[in-house]
This record gives sequence, C-alpha cells and structure tokens, in this order.
Amino acid sequence: MAVDEDIASFQARARAWLAANLPRLSDTEPSREERTQESRVERARQLQRTLFDGGFAGISFPVEYGGQGLTPAHQRAFSKEAAEYQMPTLFNVPTLGILAPTLLDFGTEAQKQRHLPAILRGDELWVQFLSEPSGGSDLAGCISRATRDGDVFVLTGSKIWSSGAYWCDYAMCLARTDWDAPKHRGLTMFIVKIHQPAIHIDQIRMVNGSMEFCQEFFDDVHIPAADVVGEVNDGWTVATRLLYHERDAVGGGSPYMSGLAVGSAGARGGVRSDLADLARAVGRAEDPVVRQLVGEARASDRVQMQLVDRVTEGIRTGYFPTPAGALLRLYGSKASERRWDMGLEIAGARAAAWVGDDPAGMTGVNFLHRQGGSLGGGSVEMQRNIISERLIGMPREYAADRDKPFDEVRHNQAPTRTS
Repeated sequence: MAVDEDIASFQARARAWLAANLPRLSDTEPSREERTQESRVERARQLQRTLFDGGFAGISFPVEYGGQGLTPAHQRAFSKEAAEYQMPTLFNVPTLGILAPTLLDFGTEAQKQRHLPAILRGDELWVQFLSEPSGGSDLAGCISRATRDGDVFVLTGSKIWSSGAYWCDYAMCLARTDWDAPKHRGLTMFIVKIHQPAIHIDQIRMVNGSMEFCQEFFDDVHIPAADVVGEVNDGWTVATRLLYHERDAVGGGSPYMSGLAVGSAGARGGVRSDLADLARAVGRAEDPVVRQLVGEARASDRVQMQLVDRVTEGIRTGYFPTPAGALLRLYGSKASERRWDMGLEIAGARAAAWVGDDPAGMTGVNFLHRQGGSLGGGSVEMQRNIISERLIGMPREYAADRDKPFDEVRHNQAPTRTS
C-alpha cells in the first residue's frame, strides 16, 4: 500500500477488508459476562491487533512508527466505512487521540520507536496522570513531587480521576521538579509504567456502578531519566499540547482516532445511542414531539461535523490558533448534555425502571453520567476562558500566584493513602 493512495481507492479497499475481517455491530449480542470491563478491554486489544495486521491501524500515524502514513481524510473515510462494525474505540481516548500524538510531538526517537508501534498493535493502553485531589481545575498547581537521584527521578504524591488506569499499561504523568520556579515553569512530564509495586491504584465507584475512575498513590516510584517527555522543568509546554489534543479528541476533531467514538458527531455503537432507534424501541417513533427531538439531534450532529471540519482545517492552515480546539470541546460537551436530556425525555419512565436489556434502561444509566461530558477534558468554564482570552483577546483573569516561586504559594496538603 502506497502512502499516496487516493481516498476513493483506499475507501473501497477498506470497505472490502472490513466486510471480510470485522464483525458488524448487529452480528453478536454479548452475554452479561462479556460485558465486564475486563472483557471489553481484552476485546479492544484483539480488535486493535486485527486492524494492525490488516494495515488499517494508525492511518494518520507515520509509517516509521507502525502507522499507514496517510491523511486525516483517509482516516475519516475509514471511520465512515467502519461505522457499522465492532471497533476498538476504547483505544481512542486517551491512548490514540491524546497521548500518542503528544508522544509524536515531544517524545525522543527511542520513546517513539518503543511505544507507538506497541500502541498501534494493541499491546499498550495509556492513561494520563494529571488531576490531583488537592488541585481542582488548577492543573499547574500540581504538588506530586519528582526528585532527581542520578539517572532516575523519585516520584511521590497522588493523582485522581484517571479513567481506566487499572486496565492501562503506561501513563503520562505531570510532576513538580522545581519548587523554586513559578508553578508553570517547574513541572516535568514523565512516562510511567503503571503496574509496579510502588504504585497503588484505588478504583472509585460512581453513582451508575462503574468503577472506571481511579486514584493513584506513588510511594517512591523510580522513573528513568530517559522517560522524561520533552525537557526537564518544561512539562507545562508538553501539558499544553496534550490538552490541545484532548480538546480535539473529545470535541470529535482528532485525526488519530479510528471509528466513531463517544463524542464524535453521529456516533453509533458507542455510549451515545441513536435517538431514532430509541424512539422506535419505546414505541414513540410517530410522536410529533419525539420526532422534533430526533430532528434537533440530527441537526446538532451536522453542525458539530461542520464545526470539526472548519476548526480542524483552520488550525492546519494557521487561520485559527491552536486554542480554537476549545470551540470543539465546548460545543461537543453542551451538545452531549442536550442529547442525554432528549434521550431521557423520549424514554420516559422506562429510563428509571426497566427489565433486561431494554435500551431505555441504558439511557437512564447514561443520564447519570451526563455532567461528566462537561468536566472531563477540561470543564466548559475553562473552555470559555480559553475562547475569551486566547481567541477573542479579552483580558486574562487575575491570578495571585502568577510569577511567584511555587514554594511561596499556598496550596493544600498532599493526600495520603488510607487502608
């Protein structure tokens, strides 16, 4: 396969390959046992390996790191063809859409050669260790500490709200390495192997029963200096780029994700159910109010797809600065909130009490996670700040700790693990 393959030929080849190699979403109905998180992860690894072996993994990743060296347009064409097939969407966020691109931007050649092919083969799932129990939305206020000791850094502290950390293999972890520098200039980003004795992971049970969120405790974790991403004490530069990729991924604009994942306009087969299917399932497809809601959702999807195209092209050409990714993140989160509200209205009482695999029941479960879409990847308030300050040019908010040495800034105590 040549890296200059035209999109029409590529799409035809992808269509034939998908039909021959991947199961359709409607082919199998997983048993209750197969719906466990462990089985989902294992299934995603298998599907990712199938894509890799078939030459359809990492379509927009460079060939030298195991990708296909094609364009974002090729990736969009493949995702369109793959919409009705089972896909390893678990890899999309944050592994493929956020952390692998950050590694492309800042990783050493050795780091990229070691990890990117393994990610594309399905051997490595990644997570980001950014948020801290004492930090709220102030990512730069990180107090997890990494102290240099010869050829290693010794990491102590805690991270939280790490989605799926217990099933992942590696993390990008932001830690403070210079307490005398202002808070944005004393941070370093590290690659951390997750499953080792010095790291303890607690799973957090959410209101819907999921235990996806995790808190990690670091007890003198030894990190080789070779696993620094970017430069020592310049981790905020790396984190800023990571957050750009995060906004792009969660907003549906990432060229590195494969398949229609959660958050992408018109997603099917993921958490976002199709409202027309839901209306038919609950016997309300002819209800004029319900039909209006379905039409609103379809229109919102079309607007989101157009916004993704415009902002992505604008950033690529330099017409928009990279913070314009906040537009995608903001629209995506508010559209998702509205979609869950409409789903609940369509499902009615069946979303609160259901029997078996009634799709209305899943609508109710997902509604409990409704607010998560406005927080994960940066809250909507943060996106509005980015848009106002970095796109519109409004004055920055006052910050009492700006340009102060971090050890002079008041901050909360680091949490300790309790048994």
